[in-house]
Amino acid sequence: MLTQKDVDDVSYRVIGAAIEVHKTMGSGLLESVYHKCFLKELELRGLSFKSEIHVPLEYKGLMLEGKLRFDVLVEDLVVVELKATDAFLPVHFSQLRTYMRLMKAPKGVIINFSCTNIFKDGQKTIVNEYYSALP
Repeated sequence: MLTQKDVDDVSYRVIGAAIEVHKTMGSGLLESVYHKCFLKELELRGLSFKSEIHVPLEYKGLMLEGKLRFDVLVEDLVVVELKATDAFLPVHFSQLRTYMRLMKAPKGVIINFSCTNIFKDGQKTIVNEYYSALP
């Protein structure tokens, strides 16, 4: 049975992977570079993931062709949005919450590689009702 602790363990490993990428590559690169390095680090850590997959879009019971794509879904539990920007914006959190809802993922993490310390100011984690429903 899946628990909140299981989800928390995955997000902890995701943030650890991001810290390793940031420690190795530093800041100031394009998001696409961090994306490739982050995927490699997840692979090295034995985590399963899907990257840049189209998000299923349902409208009034109909499946529609959409152009929504999330950055990474780790272990089918944690949606990860990667950024290389000056600061987190409210739209980043809205985007993450939407992807989490559409993918029915209990947790999401935004990681900004344009920071001095990923752990302190380069990541934010959010949970939703799927997480709250877990034991």
